[in-house]
Amino acid sequence: MPRSKPPKVSLEEAKARFEAWRQNRKGKAAIPDELWAIAAEVARKEGVSRTSTELRVEWNHLKRRMSAAAEASPKPAPPAFVELVAARPQSLPECTIELEGRRGKLRIQLKNASASYLATLSRELLESAS
Repeated sequence: MPRSKPPKVSLEEAKARFEAWRQNRKGKAAIPDELWAIAAEVARKEGVSRTSTELRVEWNHLKRRMSAAAEASPKPAPPAFVELVAARPQSLPECTIELEGRRGKLRIQLKNASASYLATLSRELLESAS
């Protein structure tokens, strides 16, 4: 979280939540992850030293939680697929081939065919006819 954005929870609110948790906890229960997340958020704005003092948590633990939260924050993934759409030509080339042989006539109509395709098709037709 950038330092320019104010935290969602102020230091005073975090302090009140920690105090409420301390009064209601049973035994020596560990600080819940939710409270650590709040403490890390406040520490980004207020600083680790002040936050650890006010919330009465160990400085090193708070610093580690801040580092872990920064590493775990989701980073936008690069797109897995980008579709490129080519513009369609204004007019589709059209070609008609008529062949006449001993056995009959053959008429082939082609739309949007390349010159190399027409050359290959003509060669194969001539070779098969002879």
